[in-house]
Amino acid sequence: LGALCGFVPLAAGRLFWGETEITNADPGARPMTMLFQDNNLFPHLSVIQNVGLGIRPDLRLTSEEKARVEAALVRVGLGDQMTKKPNALSGGQQSRAALARVLVQARPWVLLDEPFAALGPALRNEMLQLVQQLVTETGAGLIMVTHAPEDVRRIADEVIFVGSGRAEAPQPAATLMQNPPPELKAYLG
Repeated sequence: LGALCGFVPLAAGRLFWGETEITNADPGARPMTMLFQDNNLFPHLSVIQNVGLGIRPDLRLTSEEKARVEAALVRVGLGDQMTKKPNALSGGQQSRAALARVLVQARPWVLLDEPFAALGPALRNEMLQLVQQLVTETGAGLIMVTHAPEDVRRIADEVIFVGSGRAEAPQPAATLMQNPPPELKAYLG
């Protein structure tokens, strides 16, 4: 995911978005946004400022951009938490704030790097449902890294299983879970 977003250089090969090569494009110029496991919220900024960073790193937002940030926070259920700092939020609320920052970027692809791994089962399911709704509403594609089979069953249409440093060909999630490769079978128990 880091290579797709431009945070990690490719060891070999090239990346294209349609006909345009993006191998050396800056992360902000790529057609994707990423939600990390630790949410990457800045503790000295308010929730609304953290989300605003998704639009402008200098936080000099137009009134239209501010309205977009506020709408995203309302959409993820944080309309009444905008002025709080991240340490005043629960873990689930912090995840929602980070998800709102992804939402305001309005990119065609959303990449998730185990963003809900630290959440309990109920909150994790709630966040997955919210991600699924947002992706459906915006028409964005979703690539998610997970070690949780229940996430695959719940949200994935197609899966690329990665084991021992090797990526398998994409396949329907149901097919993978019904007939897992030996490494996944051992992991599932």
